[in-house]
Amino acid sequence: MPERTARYRDVLAVGEFRVLWLAQLQSRMGDQFARVALALLVFDRTGSAAVTALVYAMSLLPPLITAPLLAGIADRHSRRTVMTVTELIRAALSALMIIPAVPLPILALLVLLVTCPQPLFSAARTATTPQVLPGRLFPVGQAIMSGTDNIAQILGFTLGGALVAATGSPHLAIAVNTLTFALSALMLRTGLGPHLPDHDGVAEERTRSGFALAGIRYVAGDRRLLGLAALTWLFGCFVVPEALAAPYAAQIGAGQAAVGWLMAADVIGAAVGMLLVARLGPTARRRLTVPLTVATGVPLVLTLTAPSLPVTVALWALSGLFGSYMVLAQTSFIESVPDGMRGRAIGFAAAGLQTAQGLGMALAGLLASALSPAIAVAACGAVGAAAGLAIGLHARIGRDPATDRGPAPAATTVGNLA
Repeated sequence: MPERTARYRDVLAVGEFRVLWLAQLQSRMGDQFARVALALLVFDRTGSAAVTALVYAMSLLPPLITAPLLAGIADRHSRRTVMTVTELIRAALSALMIIPAVPLPILALLVLLVTCPQPLFSAARTATTPQVLPGRLFPVGQAIMSGTDNIAQILGFTLGGALVAATGSPHLAIAVNTLTFALSALMLRTGLGPHLPDHDGVAEERTRSGFALAGIRYVAGDRRLLGLAALTWLFGCFVVPEALAAPYAAQIGAGQAAVGWLMAADVIGAAVGMLLVARLGPTARRRLTVPLTVATGVPLVLTLTAPSLPVTVALWALSGLFGSYMVLAQTSFIESVPDGMRGRAIGFAAAGLQTAQGLGMALAGLLASALSPAIAVAACGAVGAAAGLAIGLHARIGRDPATDRGPAPAATTVGNLA
């Protein structure tokens, strides 16, 4: 019999999923409002591109450290409580940033503090989603979350910039972000069940440090899980077109107006691709993960010759479309981790993804300066495609884990990981 997949309306009919989805959607848009506002506010005060970039980076870098350390809280307490308290803390910190007289060093500190708890919220939300959407509903829900998250980022950047331009007040955009944190907390507290972590079958280590780091050891001890995480980290190779859009546009003589199209191309393709893969059955999802990973890099390689703007936009959009492999890899990863371990495992994988994206963009920038933006994009695409194939073969991703388990992984029981 053909494998049945859930319909979008089946997923959207689940009230708790709608709460998780809408809370995340509006909060994500608020984050982008704040990032645009902060960039404009800091540059207006300092006139320094370096300081502006540093403060912007501070809104992205803290999760590299806090993700593996804080995410374990989501495996100790009610995930509704964790998400609600996290949003209220971020709302309070963000509210302080609205005050016009706040000195720049204090503003930078607040940016750092408001970003630190973000991985805890994400880990709790992601770990809750399979409880809210059991079985065949979960992959579709995960795709909806991922696809609309891209759209929210585009709308947030666009509308945030428009709001600041229309009002001349970055603080108003920051106030909007503060409101989204508070609204998210209210929605989650009133529309979601407690969702306590299920520790059945997961023997916990007693020390605080052992508990926090158990997710790393669990993933590292399972070849398939580590392979799935590594495939998501390869996105650091495939995201470089966004970072090199401006110099690439200059290389092909397309002008500044083309930068927006180039930056949006892969995001639009990803949003479409994620919705297309949502309805795939379990076998198709498993078998397509590695081929789509490899395919994501191929259109980027084809930009080696720096083709015209329309061709480049089409190629980068196609790369984003194939980049929907991220939904498949993340879904398989989450489904393979016991509920009582999900927060910590997700925190580790998320930290690796953010690190990979930062390193990928930095290295691509150096390569573009030494050679050319087109060569840098093509090289990153080739490395990502080749590494995806190697990881897939080594981790045996694509085979049925129920019939291809081999020896039990060393990290199956967390209590034995000392």
